[in-house]
Amino acid sequence: MELKGKYLIPAPKEKVWKELNNPDTLKKAIKGCETLDKVSDTEFIAKVKAKIGPVSAIFSGSVSLTDINPPDSYIISGQGKGGAAGFAKGNIKIVLSEDIDKNKTNLVYSGNAQVGGKLAQVGSRLIGGVIKNTADDFFKTFNDNIIITDNNKIYNETVIDEIDRKKPSIPYWLWITSLILIIGIILAVFT
Repeated sequence: MELKGKYLIPAPKEKVWKELNNPDTLKKAIKGCETLDKVSDTEFIAKVKAKIGPVSAIFSGSVSLTDINPPDSYIISGQGKGGAAGFAKGNIKIVLSEDIDKNKTNLVYSGNAQVGGKLAQVGSRLIGGVIKNTADDFFKTFNDNIIITDNNKIYNETVIDEIDRKKPSIPYWLWITSLILIIGIILAVFT
């Protein structure tokens, strides 16, 4: 089954890249994600509770990143097993490009997936619809989290600026921390 999609993310490309590689961000954005651990810079493992039509199971899976070209692209290869529910595996290429509005990023993904077991019996039409809905849910949550993070950063910077005016001896940039929050949809698809 072929997979492809395009999303506009309301953040600069470098931030999107950083967040797409952050297990905490991905865990928050993947529906039903119970665990998501970064094994190395290029490997993740996860456990996701998912329902596809009449098939419901907890899927355990692994994902590896190859052909990494920060902050522009990489290939995600993954596989997941859900016991009697079956398995899924596949490869997805993620490409990020700067939008005309430099504070937004275009994300394009394409690849393929294979399913087996009870999942294969459900039918490719149903699975394709579930994958599309899962991708849409992931990116809606991912985008919402980036917007909330940015709004909190703006609020925190405003508060820090006010504190700095009161205490000019301490520069505001000492108090700002970076917020960290990628692979989710693919993990949800493959697990």
